[in-house]
Amino acid sequence: MNLLLPDSGLLFWMTIIFAMVFFVLAKFGFPVITGMVEKRRSRIDESIEAARKAEEAIAHLTQEQERIIAETRAEQAQLKKDAAAERDRMIALAREQARVEAQKIMDEAKVRIAEEKEDALRDMRREVAMLSLAVAEQVVRKELQSDKGQQELVDTLLDQMSGNDVKLSS
Repeated sequence: MNLLLPDSGLLFWMTIIFAMVFFVLAKFGFPVITGMVEKRRSRIDESIEAARKAEEAIAHLTQEQERIIAETRAEQAQLKKDAAAERDRMIALAREQARVEAQKIMDEAKVRIAEEKEDALRDMRREVAMLSLAVAEQVVRKELQSDKGQQELVDTLLDQMSGNDVKLSS
């Protein structure tokens, strides 16, 4: 028996067996195999579609994340700007209040100094008047020790009084 040239009977039975196996496979095997291949193809397509959707979602989330970061940075910059403006406003307000308070203290000090100056001048005038009276008293006592000095003082006082009467009546 030659394998390259089989007998016609063997060829006949091989063809019949092949046809039967092919028929059984075509009837029962191929639909199952093609169904499994189709299921696998649909799962692969679904996986590819899911991966595409996941990539789109990731891209969308990345854009959203970048937008949120940009908004946060802008908000942070605005908060810093507002805080700096508030700080400057508070410093200016504190400086103005300090200036007003210092001016008020200076004005009060000037008033007190003026009052104390007036009191000191009054006291000095009083002291000068007291000293002048004491000196005048000493001078008058010395001059009044003689009768002639007493007479001159009385005449002077009378002349002054008569001059005052003339002034009062006119």
